[in-house]
Amino acid sequence: MLPSKLLANILGITFVAVGILGFIPNPLVSPDGIFAVNTMHNIVHILTGAVFIAGGMMGAARKTVLGIGIAYVAVTILGFLTPEGSMLLGLVHINEADRWLHAGLAIAILATGFLSVEGGSDTAAA
Repeated sequence: MLPSKLLANILGITFVAVGILGFIPNPLVSPDGIFAVNTMHNIVHILTGAVFIAGGMMGAARKTVLGIGIAYVAVTILGFLTPEGSMLLGLVHINEADRWLHAGLAIAILATGFLSVEGGSDTAAA
């Protein structure tokens, strides 16, 4: 079982990195990339990463991971309900690749959250 604090930190760092990457022209995560993003989308990634990290630091890593996983289920549903060429909630640029990535993230985040154990990498087994 993976310690939830470690999981939250890995997810947090990944989301922050992707958010920053979205501000740098590249073919993967950019306005014209495989995963379409705009400034608001990048900010959401950075804030999500910060919430993962903060949850781990405050001793609520597992709850944070599961909460964000549930939020990603909602984002997935909203994404598939958003017409092609429109922005999610009128703010966040998404495309078909984003929709499926969000679905995969929802499943992966929830699965790892449920399979994790509360605690951190600094918690020693008794």
